[in-house]
Amino acid sequence: MSKVDGYKVYIQLQQLKEMGFSKSQIARQLEISRPTLNRYYDLNIDEYEQLLQSMTTRAKKADEYHDWILNYLREYPDIKASEIYYWIQEKTNGDPGFSEGTLRNYIRELRKEYNIPKTKSPRLYEAIEDPPMGQQMQVDMGEKWVFKADKIREIKLYLIAFVLSHSRYKYVEWFDRPLTTADVIAAHENAFQYFEGIPEEAVYDQDKLILYKENYGDLIYTHQFASYRHKRKFRIHMCRATDPESKGRIENVVGYAKNNFAAHRTFTNLEKWNEDCRRWLEIRANGKKHGTTKKIPAQVFSVEKKYLKPVSEKIKTNSSDLSITYQVRKDNTIPIKGNRYSVPLGTYQGPESYVKVLEDNDKYLIYDFESTVKLAEHKIFKTKGNLSKNSDHSRKKNDNIDKLIEKIVSIFPDNDKANKFLNRIRKEKPRYIRDQLQVIDKALEAKEPETIAKTLEYCIGNKLYSASDFRDVINFYEKEKIKIEDDNILLVADNIALNEKDKAKLAAKPAVRDLDVYQKIFDS
Repeated sequence: MSKVDGYKVYIQLQQLKEMGFSKSQIARQLEISRPTLNRYYDLNIDEYEQLLQSMTTRAKKADEYHDWILNYLREYPDIKASEIYYWIQEKTNGDPGFSEGTLRNYIRELRKEYNIPKTKSPRLYEAIEDPPMGQQMQVDMGEKWVFKADKIREIKLYLIAFVLSHSRYKYVEWFDRPLTTADVIAAHENAFQYFEGIPEEAVYDQDKLILYKENYGDLIYTHQFASYRHKRKFRIHMCRATDPESKGRIENVVGYAKNNFAAHRTFTNLEKWNEDCRRWLEIRANGKKHGTTKKIPAQVFSVEKKYLKPVSEKIKTNSSDLSITYQVRKDNTIPIKGNRYSVPLGTYQGPESYVKVLEDNDKYLIYDFESTVKLAEHKIFKTKGNLSKNSDHSRKKNDNIDKLIEKIVSIFPDNDKANKFLNRIRKEKPRYIRDQLQVIDKALEAKEPETIAKTLEYCIGNKLYSASDFRDVINFYEKEKIKIEDDNILLVADNIALNEKDKAKLAAKPAVRDLDVYQKIFDS
């Protein structure tokens, strides 16, 4: 509220207090919250002036972010003050110079001044008694559409969240593709490392990645997860569809991660997204007082972790389908955990060049983002600040390609046109030129010069600079040629001269009977 409005509320509050109204009656009458009422209730006029002065000073500090906050409110009317405060904390290394409450009041005034109402969403309530320390964690999954850095294209991200039911200490991990059972197992391992231990029990929804089916109360788990559960030795509780309260804590965490961390945040790459999420967990999700328990999860967790079962050596999962997306730099390297690993020259094709990386024991396996072709293999560094460069990635391979082009060009009747055609393909598909040339070379096998020439003319005329298009066109012309040859054979056969015996057969006429013969048959 403004300074004038605040002063009016203070005067009215004191008047109602003198008239003998209770705190509940005063709050309803003035339409203010109980915390606001308590703040002003026992202040005399001088104390109120001092409070007002300090609030004004703090509000002036928030003025530094006036335009930035206003732009976000206009772009995302449903944004919460807590989200904005967290972002300001990020910008100021955790010290904005004013409280979250001050910012909330500041934003409330901005909304009023610029007529930016906030869409209200129903609040989720928890009504289950806390289990003992170290006994239970809850697990659930979710998904969220977010904008990429250009704020035009969107990407669908998938998350799996864990929360220790007693302390409310949370762990969240994101993926840029739908999760597999192997992903779920790997995320469990990361969560146990984060929690520094394993609880007695895990609560899940009936997810197909974990549960194969429920057979009249008997749970049958997927083979992978059943094997993992046996190794880690924790109990499982599967929620029934009609029992949402039993997993209320984790549903709140999934919603919190989606609507507080991910909302209005832009995606650049998965590694940075998960790094930012871990920072958010530390400062916000685990470092801020919980709305229900009124305790800070990190502080309670410092005690609860002593009740968790110790984590043995991390279990390695089959990582054949586990990949992380990385952005390729201009120098054709990718940064992973403080080190750089090279990829072949030409992998970088602009800011939107990405690769997928699998971790296989002590090696990184790097694959093309779209074709899944393996690009590189590197030994993982134990220290930071290193460059792993495959000598093959910097070696020029043009000599072999030039020789292959020269060989293929010699097959075409028009060498000049063929050379231009193949080099156009090389320019447009530099990373796949060898594969392209091999497809064309095979397509040319046993083809006549006329068919080859027609195919080249058609591809150039229709701007089809692709090996698969060339192959399809030349195969079409080949079939047409065979069809024409077959038709010609039939045509020639129609014009072959008949010998004397054939002429005699054609000249022969069938015998014709007199009608009296048939009449006699009917009369008999």
